[in-house]
Amino acid sequence: MKYFILFLPLLYFNPVFSQSNLLESVKKNPADAIKMCNKFKEFNSKGISAGSDKAIEYVSKKNKLSPINAEILSIYVIGLHCPRVI
Repeated sequence: MKYFILFLPLLYFNPVFSQSNLLESVKKNPADAIKMCNKFKEFNSKGISAGSDKAIEYVSKKNKLSPINAEILSIYVIGLHCPRVI
């Protein structure tokens, strides 16, 4: 039990680290981000928002992320590489 208490702060800060890692992955892999932008544009052409459940599910499965992290990744990609996507 006392060891669990030692690791509790790490559990609390984990989302912050993962968000930073997601942002870094977008910065370091612009080609992947542009591919994702193209997929978002394809969704948009069908009337589907990049923030929709379908688009987030695509990002989640493609990148093996939780839906929350997939949504965060999508926001970073759109903000840095495809601001005209809706």
